[in-house]
Amino acid sequence: MTRPLPAGDMPSGDVPAGDRPVIDVLVADDDPVVRFGLRMMLGGAPDLRVVAEASDGAEAVELAGRHRPDVVLMDIRMPGTDGLTATETLRGRPSAPQVMVLTTFDADAHVLRALRAGAAGFLLKDTPPEELVVAIRHAAQGRPVLSPEVTRRLIARVAESGRDTRRDAARRRLGTLAERERTVAAEIGAGRTNAEIAARHHLGLTTVKTHVSAILTKLDLNNRVQVALLVQEAGLVPRSDGTGVAPAPRESPRPVARPVFRGGAPSGRSGPPVAERAGRP
Repeated sequence: MTRPLPAGDMPSGDVPAGDRPVIDVLVADDDPVVRFGLRMMLGGAPDLRVVAEASDGAEAVELAGRHRPDVVLMDIRMPGTDGLTATETLRGRPSAPQVMVLTTFDADAHVLRALRAGAAGFLLKDTPPEELVVAIRHAAQGRPVLSPEVTRRLIARVAESGRDTRRDAARRRLGTLAERERTVAAEIGAGRTNAEIAARHHLGLTTVKTHVSAILTKLDLNNRVQVALLVQEAGLVPRSDGTGVAPAPRESPRPVARPVFRGGAPSGRSGPPVAERAGRP
């Protein structure tokens, strides 16, 4: 678990080392070369510490229970128990670690399933070391590093099979929200920040944050990424006049662009930091 850094270590950035907690990381990948490379990359950051390595999902779950890491870097495709099953198991535990999915591809149904399970986001295996370090720091703070726009692009790449079933199920869940909460949820699905939602609907920022917290609680979700996923699956978008939500028009799937790190976290558009767009209320 996080603990203060020893005095004298100074990680990059403006935060003194003594004020920045050490983040314990578990690396799960079936390729020992990848595990070694990740350990070497993270070793250059004094506030990150690799506490364990796992070669499959079952071992990752067992070691996470023993070492209680703050963040797990989880490969999706591993023999035996895969990273998806391990992510679902870990995120279902009390005081669950944050899980960052490692993948070679930036858009497929496996990544989407991991996000639904509560993963903080995903990283490509060729992510530069400095960006990997910042993403882990954000995840440890409970700040997902995947913007709603990238989430929508992921959904566009999911197979069409079962779409109607998912849409109906998503709409039933959103139907449990109050009207204003559904409107705020639709705005989250459109990639808007709390400040943008407040301005658009003439609400106070604190009021918007209260609505976001209520949405997460009522839907039993962990973060805004999951809200955006649910809204997109329901096919709902905010009305242009700000009076509510409406079914989204059908669109042809668009090519998926690799998320671009801006200020240390991936983002699919310019504007406020991803942590604000995709993070906690």
